Amino acid sequence: MSQTVFAGKTLMITGGTGSFGNTVLKHFLRSDIGEIRIFSRDEKKQDDMRHKLQDRYPNDYGKVRFFIGDVRNPQSVRDAMRGGVDYIFHAAALKQVPSCEFFPMEAVRTNVIGTDNVLHAAMDAGVKRVVCLSTDKAAYPINAMGKSKAMMESVIYANARYGAQSGTTICCTRYGNVMCSRGSVIPLFIKQIREGEPVTVTDPHMTRFLMNLDEAVDLVQFAFEHANPGDLFIQKAPASTIGDLAEAVQEVFGRTGTKVIGTRHGEKLYETLMTREERLRATDMGRYFRVAADTRDLNYDKFVVKGDVLTQADEAYTSDNAERLDVEGTISKIKTAEYVQLALEGRETEAVQ
Repeated sequence: MSQTVFAGKTLMITGGTGSFGNTVLKHFLRSDIGEIRIFSRDEKKQDDMRHKLQDRYPNDYGKVRFFIGDVRNPQSVRDAMRGGVDYIFHAAALKQVPSCEFFPMEAVRTNVIGTDNVLHAAMDAGVKRVVCLSTDKAAYPINAMGKSKAMMESVIYANARYGAQSGTTICCTRYGNVMCSRGSVIPLFIKQIREGEPVTVTDPHMTRFLMNLDEAVDLVQFAFEHANPGDLFIQKAPASTIGDLAEAVQEVFGRTGTKVIGTRHGEKLYETLMTREERLRATDMGRYFRVAADTRDLNYDKFVVKGDVLTQADEAYTSDNAERLDVEGTISKIKTAEYVQLALEGRETEAVQ
């Protein structure tokens, strides 16, 4: 990305103390960006991040400002945008499948209502571009987390119409499992191996997309550069079976055996990054797909009476029909994750999660 796009500009990251926010800082802090605002609700994580930045980036950490707040609270979001924010990466979310399953209204309050709060505040504040982060679980969702993210995407597309009128471009990215992000399975596997325990897998035939945190940031940057209002961007990603992933981690860190514990509530056998319906509106951009917004207006006849002749493509884009990595390919892929690289040196506590 051309550095002049961000030169002297202010970028706000909601949920900025998480895995994604930490990786954005690694990419941007030494650029000519003017200011980065970290917006989140956990003062402990903010304080930890502040000290880490002071240690690692002594000449640049002054560009970062911290704002305590919650996307559920519209006023705190508006307050964080005072003084002018040019761009927003909206990463704040409840992402854990079990916690959203047990407390679905909490997922609604953060993922759906919180997103609406951020977008309305952004339009009111004259923010130029907002890139929102979604998940493969939003496509054909079967659990509360995915359903809340699917509703979040609907909120994004609806607000994108109004944003286009007020000069705010709102778009969305959707990606699969980010290796070694907080709560993901590879750090658990490594921990189990270090403790001499067998690696636990739910279903060895289950497939999942694999991408690292740097690729997640690259996807958001690509969306930032190329988005029209309401566009959805999806990265083409390789996938592996959970069985091969467990095998790969044991090849790298030591063999302790695999224990099958059964599928958890709310889990899919494979993940979908792009639905059949979305593929009709998709453009292949090389490394990414762009799914154009549904531009039908509020004429209900277009939905109820007329409809469309073609409503879906032959198949969705899933972890079952994407490029499938074998064990060796999975080993190569997981070694691109910073957490794995540091864990091989016994320094995983220093990794972004």
